[in-house]
Amino acid sequence: MTMQFADIARQAAADGAISADEILALRRAGWGDGSIQAQEAAAIFDVNDALEQPTAEWSDFFVEAIGEYVLNGAEPRGYVSEDAAAWLIERLDRDGQLKGMTELELLVRVLERGLNAPQRLKSYILQQVEQAVLTGSGPTRSGELIAGSVNATEAALLRRVLFAPAGDGPAAVSCVEAEMLFRLKDAALGADNASEWQRMFVQGVANYLQGVASRTAQISREQAAELEAFVADDTTHVARFLGRMVQSAPNAFGVVFGKKQPARDALAELTEAEKVDAGETQWLDAHVEADGAVDEYEKALIAFLAEEA
Repeated sequence: MTMQFADIARQAAADGAISADEILALRRAGWGDGSIQAQEAAAIFDVNDALEQPTAEWSDFFVEAIGEYVLNGAEPRGYVSEDAAAWLIERLDRDGQLKGMTELELLVRVLERGLNAPQRLKSYILQQVEQAVLTGSGPTRSGELIAGSVNATEAALLRRVLFAPAGDGPAAVSCVEAEMLFRLKDAALGADNASEWQRMFVQGVANYLQGVASRTAQISREQAAELEAFVADDTTHVARFLGRMVQSAPNAFGVVFGKKQPARDALAELTEAEKVDAGETQWLDAHVEADGAVDEYEKALIAFLAEEA
């Protein structure tokens, strides 16, 4: 860390404010050697902690710089280590909550950019969204203390996080995450929710029930482009998207860790995996029948599964 970087960061932290020119100076000094170092990342966090009203310029710099450090601060580049994830959560967490949307955007961006990340990072982000929906407070609420509803920001974040490339299963919703979606649905039932929320619920739970993503699959640049298009388009059918992923994922259905596997019929495996088996049907029945009634979200989910069957 250069003296210039240290001086600017120290003064900004003391003032509780930083100008656009100072941010530009930090950017130039920080990336002077092509990377963000541990001391620089710590200093950037100190400034962020001191800012009451971060500007758009600061938020962009903070997300970019800390994301660069977490993802590329150690080899192999692009992967978030357990230690890096623990450090990031420890620096951001304030008694179980985040300071604001800047910090939440940092976490989501790391998950989106990373080749792989510990599941705890994904789980922590989802906990923040669930907490905001259930309590009406949190970084997604902008001062609106209205519990029991899902707003457009939260629906978009759920989509970005659940289908992020990095995590326990790339572009795959786990059982725990599907159960979280049911909790959110139950808590927000009948509320003035974002129009995107029902489709997000249906696609997320259906992804779990029809999921075929392999834990050993690696996402190529081409697959990542398809994934980005899927996340941006809330009209995409989950099963069809996963079908394309399976057909083009060699590690999932051909080569694992450099060793040629016996020939397998990817399309046949996809068809079989998409079937909702007895255990999944029992899981779905238990959640649908939990309150003794089938609501509009559950009807939409059942209709979607029937259409895809």
